[in-house]
Amino acid sequence: MSAGEPSATQEPRILLAEDDDSMRGFLQRAIERAGYRVTAVDRGTEAIPYLTEGGYDLLLTDIVMPEMDGIELAQRAAELQPGMRVIFITGFAAVALSKNSGAPQGAKVLSKPFHLRELTAEIERMLAA
Repeated sequence: MSAGEPSATQEPRILLAEDDDSMRGFLQRAIERAGYRVTAVDRGTEAIPYLTEGGYDLLLTDIVMPEMDGIELAQRAAELQPGMRVIFITGFAAVALSKNSGAPQGAKVLSKPFHLRELTAEIERMLAA
């Protein structure tokens, strides 16, 4: 099994990078209630050691964060865990991923505000792909 494939014997693992404390806590609780194991960090640079460890199925990251933005984090994730799925969350509706953005192929963008059902449905779709 590759690092990007969910294990059939355990719930999928999600790495959440979000710099807003209340949003991070809210998302972590909601995703855990949906049946996923979540590791939450407040910046991209804090996520790198977890990516180095491996074992994550999906990266859920804000795009705009201090020290390392979400796109750069996703690029590092692609190097450290090839095939890892990526969902970006952003409060900037105008943000779109182009072929030249540097984001991994197949990455999705959810614009804030979004409904939790929308987020969990997108996570399910990404992990099933």
